[in-house]
Parts: sequence; structure tokens; C-alpha cells
Amino acid sequence: MSDGSEATGGGLKPIVQSLAKPLGAFLTWFIPTVITQGRKALELYRKLPQNFIEFMIGVIFCFFGGVYPTLFAAVQAAENGGRKTVMAAIHDLANEVTIIIDESKKDDAKDEDKDGKADVTEISGSEYLQRKTLLVLRKMNPDKIDKAMYSIYRVWLAVAAVLTLKFAKTINFALSIAEFLNRPCDRVVTPVLQAAIPDEYDKWVPVVLRWITKSIAMSIAWYIQSIQSAFTSALIGGVMIGRSFVQFCNYRGIDLGGLIPEKHEDTMVDEVLSYIFAALGFYFQFSIGFKVPSPWNMLLWPFNSAEYYIRWSITKKTGIEI
Repeated sequence: MSDGSEATGGGLKPIVQSLAKPLGAFLTWFIPTVITQGRKALELYRKLPQNFIEFMIGVIFCFFGGVYPTLFAAVQAAENGGRKTVMAAIHDLANEVTIIIDESKKDDAKDEDKDGKADVTEISGSEYLQRKTLLVLRKMNPDKIDKAMYSIYRVWLAVAAVLTLKFAKTINFALSIAEFLNRPCDRVVTPVLQAAIPDEYDKWVPVVLRWITKSIAMSIAWYIQSIQSAFTSALIGGVMIGRSFVQFCNYRGIDLGGLIPEKHEDTMVDEVLSYIFAALGFYFQFSIGFKVPSPWNMLLWPFNSAEYYIRWSITKKTGIEI
């Protein structure tokens, strides 16, 4: 067993060492770019008019609320008590990462032996990994990192608790479906499969079938939950779009021939728009099967990953094995 482990480690070690330098160069470019663009996006967000922000949020909820039901629910839960804490923690982490990246760039330019070549280009992959690891340990502020990570984790625990209660009916519904499917599988499918495969593998049949039935049950339950979330979010988003449109017209002095008064309470334009956009939003989500179509799913993979992780996390918290 040890020989196999050593062989595996010996095979992976040179690969890791060979990738250390190009990966370090990529991260040195990629991470600062993400942080810089994120800060620019935040500055732009703060400069936008409130009615435009409300309009864009309404569009997102109206057309994507059922695609990412748990993600949007998590954002709403965090908004009630944890958003500022998370933003402050992310700000601290970004500052620490920026400091380390800057120090790494300075380290890459060092030529202590004065031979005209950067020292990092003359060392092996293992020495490069050790050099950068020690640099991170020297330049990182462990207290700030620890407090930031703890703050994010604390908010996540609170959000996860809210989501577990919010989607408990969905999980219980999935369990009911799985139990319903297990009965015909045990009576009909299991004996057929056990007769078709060698006897030494019979013990795997009921286990695998239960995995399959649970997966099917969870898919059905979450699809129904997506329909409910899509309908609700489409209504909420439609109202936000309609009211923000009227507010925008008032701000710009546009009355559309007297159709839009100074107060949205005095007109039904916002209500008509909310009905129209709610219908369009729900139809759009239903038509794409509550999943982002290709190739947009590759662009939005962080949101897809977050959605499935949250679903898995709240399901796990209920004590259900899937």
C-alpha cells in the first residue's frame, strides 16, 4: 500500500512542481485583475441612480428568480443582517491578497546574485513553491484573515439556518417522492436486476436504486420549487420594474402624454407594466426549463456552482443523505 502511495506521490510531485511557475504567473495577473474590476464595478454601482438599480434588480428577479431560487434567497437573507459584514470581510481579504501579490511581483524582479537574471527563473519548481509559501507567511496578516473568514462563516451559518427552514418543505417533499418510488423498485426492479447480475453483486442493487430514486425525487422537488420561486420572483420583479420605470420618467420629466403623473399611486401604468413583465419573466424561465441555456451557462458557472452548493448544503443540514 505504501509503495502505491509513494508511486502516486512521486508521479504528482513533478507535475505540481512543473506547474508552479506558470500557475503563479497566472494568479499574479488574474487575481489583481478580478479585484480591480470588482472595485470598479462597485464604484459604478454606487454612482448609479437608485431607480435604475431597482430596475435592474427587478429584471434579475423577474427573469432569473426561478433559475437560482436558493441563491437569491441567500442574498435576501444576508441582506437582513449580514451583507455589510461580508462586504467588509471581502474588502479585508482583497487588501491582504493585493499586498501579497505586490510583494510577489517585487520578489519576481529580485536579482540578488547580480547575474542579470531574476532569481525565480533560476530555481526549481519545489524551490519556487517554498519561496512563495514563505513569502505569503511573512507578508500575510493572520489576525485579519482569521477575523474576515470567521465573519463570512458566521453569516453563512445564519443564512444556511434560514434557508434550511425556508426550503424544509421541499426536502420533505423529495423524501416523500423517494419513499413512493422505493416501493415499486423494491418489489419489481430489484428482483429483476438481482437475477440478471452475478450473485456477489446483488447487495449493491438496492443501494444503487435508492441513490437513483433519491436523485429523481430531489430533481422533481426542486423543479416544483423552481416553478414556485419563478412565479413569486416574477411578480416581485415585475412590480419593481413597473415602479422604477414610473420613477425614472418622473425624474426625467417624461409624462408620455399625461399617462404618467407625479405619483405612481395616481396611475395604473406601473401595475400594467408589472403584469406584463411578470408574465414575460415567468414564461421565459419556464421556456428554458429553469436552467441557463448554453453557452450562457459557461459564463454564469459561478452562480450555477453556488446554487447547487447551497442546495446540497441545506439538504445535508436536514440529515438527509443523497
